[in-house]
Amino acid sequence: MTGAAGGAAAGAVVGGPVGAAVGGVAGAIAGAVIDPPPPKVIAYVEAQPLPTQPVVIQEQIVVGKPLPETVVLTPIPEDTRYAYAVVNDQRVIADPKSRTVVQVIQ
Repeated sequence: MTGAAGGAAAGAVVGGPVGAAVGGVAGAIAGAVIDPPPPKVIAYVEAQPLPTQPVVIQEQIVVGKPLPETVVLTPIPEDTRYAYAVVNDQRVIADPKSRTVVQVIQ
């Protein structure tokens, strides 16, 4: 079941037709699929030099979770749907709008 369908079903149970509509929208947002970056984006990030000042955060870096606002994201010129950062000695590709981690490059 997709996020939209699950949200609509839960919303319908709680709030009838209006709840179904609201739940469907909320479920679609929460259950959105994160597109993996294309190979050219991964290659670009891998080719970038490591920063001179390491960035360390306490939170674990998890695909699907946003990076803290303190982490500076660098846009990827070839594909503006993605940005990257090096955090906790890991190269991280994220959605620049939501800051959501899309991929961690090992």
